[in-house]
Amino acid sequence: MKADVLNVKGEKKGSIDLPVQFSEKFHPIVIMRAFNANISFTYQHHGTDVLAGLRHVTELSKRRHIYRSVYGAGRSRTPKKIISRRGNRLNFIADQAPHTRKGRTAHPPLVEKKFEEKINKKERLLAIRSAISATAKKDIILVRNHKIEKVNVPIIIEGIETIKQTKQVSKMFETLGLKDELERASVKKVRAGKGKMRGRKYKTRKGPLIVVSKDCSLIKASKGMLGIEAIPVNQLNVTLLAPGGVPGRLTVWTAESIKEMEEKKLFMGDRKWMIILF
Repeated sequence: MKADVLNVKGEKKGSIDLPVQFSEKFHPIVIMRAFNANISFTYQHHGTDVLAGLRHVTELSKRRHIYRSVYGAGRSRTPKKIISRRGNRLNFIADQAPHTRKGRTAHPPLVEKKFEEKINKKERLLAIRSAISATAKKDIILVRNHKIEKVNVPIIIEGIETIKQTKQVSKMFETLGLKDELERASVKKVRAGKGKMRGRKYKTRKGPLIVVSKDCSLIKASKGMLGIEAIPVNQLNVTLLAPGGVPGRLTVWTAESIKEMEEKKLFMGDRKWMIILF
């Protein structure tokens, strides 16, 4: 597969052979599985106190011929605690059972529960390669509502890793014909519901992902723009390439990152260079 290489002004400068990672088959189920495994490590463990609802002394007797037996007293056999007494007469109130007031929870969440999902190494690398190949298919990218009707994918640019200012990054996207995409990604809305009280008041959209060859000034310059992320090619993962487990995120590759991926055979693992092409 060949792709055009553009310069900073959006003009075609040449073409390049895409590495074999872009030829991987499309596996949406594997991508979703890898995404769920990645995000499971962000869950916070939680649970109730082991003594919650069990801090009262209760009494329950089902034996006959014993003092204060439950038989013949017109009481249920629910565990009870004593709230007052007058002579030999004791006043009880139901407690400790799951259906009682201030009682324990029937099936409480346990801190010991394991939220982390494991995934095989080869399966994870397959998901990354499949997500990479999805960035070169326009029909898959349009499913995520990216505004790329007038743009050819994959987008590969040369000489942008030295950009140091955010306004230069914005100008670069405009020259590539992605002005509508920047407007779509810049929308920031207040979340509906109780999520506003739980540290996630605002909702933003996922915009283009910039993949560079190494840590450079472009990563810092792109942080000032909503929805846009920049990442070195060796740190790519399914969470970035397929947010929400849905593949086809609009990705801008630098020519240096494509070269780095091909030379170091990233995300290939121990697999032989036998790729089933479309």
